[in-house]
Amino acid sequence: MPARPCTAFRQITPCGLIHMSKKYNVAIIGYGWAATAHIAAINATTQAQVTAVWSSRKLDDAGLSAKHGSPIKSFTDLDAMLQDPSVQVVDITSYPDQHAAQFIAAAKNGKHIIVEKPLAIEWSEILAMKKAAERAGTKVCVCFECRHSSQFLSTKAVIDQGLVGKIHYGEVDYYHGIGPWYGQYRWNTKRELGGSALLTAGCHALDALLLCMGGEVEEVTSYATQSAHPIFAAYEYQTTATTLLRFKGGAIGKCAAVVDCFQPYYFHTHLVGSEGSILDNKFHSMKLGGLNKAAWSQLSMKMLDSGDVSDHPYQTQFQSFFDALDAGKDMPLTSFADAFASHRVIAAADKSAKEGRAVKVSEIPVS
Repeated sequence: MPARPCTAFRQITPCGLIHMSKKYNVAIIGYGWAATAHIAAINATTQAQVTAVWSSRKLDDAGLSAKHGSPIKSFTDLDAMLQDPSVQVVDITSYPDQHAAQFIAAAKNGKHIIVEKPLAIEWSEILAMKKAAERAGTKVCVCFECRHSSQFLSTKAVIDQGLVGKIHYGEVDYYHGIGPWYGQYRWNTKRELGGSALLTAGCHALDALLLCMGGEVEEVTSYATQSAHPIFAAYEYQTTATTLLRFKGGAIGKCAAVVDCFQPYYFHTHLVGSEGSILDNKFHSMKLGGLNKAAWSQLSMKMLDSGDVSDHPYQTQFQSFFDALDAGKDMPLTSFADAFASHRVIAAADKSAKEGRAVKVSEIPVS
């Protein structure tokens, strides 16, 4: 069974105020770029604090604690950290090819889990993770954090209010050049670590498209290619992919994943419905009288405009996760089941690009 959270207790501060101690002690696996953003976001929630970090290299506890503002114990023995009864939640920010083994070990030790995307590179590993989570009864938060961004919380609210009617076409595209100027490039070029244009980063766009379209994907056709520029020659997989999706009920969609471009970061969104359309942070709706059909109306939202983890909406996502743990419920929007569904479509898309044919999602096994 998953570890129970520490019981909250009241402390009277010197000022006479009642302070509720935090309930969830979180251990980080992997201390890199993403981990530093995760630690700050976790510590900023109302119920959690990072108390342990595992790294393959030895870290200084005093330095870690001073940097992050709370007592942190470092480990180089993963099993020892996972067996620590004071830890209730494990946050996996390591390399993608390590996710599956670490996830399964954390589940076996009864921990709830936060895990960075992608869940894993190989579909067989994701199936093993699913089995481990179900067997342990652990709750999972997968870092498809774009669902918790201002842009997509607002976009989904417009859709749910019916302002654009029933969506019959949607496209969400990811443009972000990941070259030597970007920290992830160092390892991202390897097939076993990056996987594909969709797995390494474009998964955010495909996941957002599935969120907005709302239906089940029936079939995909995907094509992949790669830039001729020598900067991207180190990649062991094709770094641009375009995927066409057919949904049950007849809707269609498109997702481009481009990590070999020279341009500003762009998370393109265009959703077309029976009563209007949404284009990035603009919309038009036949449901609202008096709007100028020749001009877009503006939506006030913070756009996804950077790949920098410090700009990602982790705090909003993690707060939602700890609130769900308090309620004994699955994580909203980015549970394991949500991420599993998105990864299954990605697996079908990558299979389509590799085999040069349309692939039904039903071809990708669920167990």
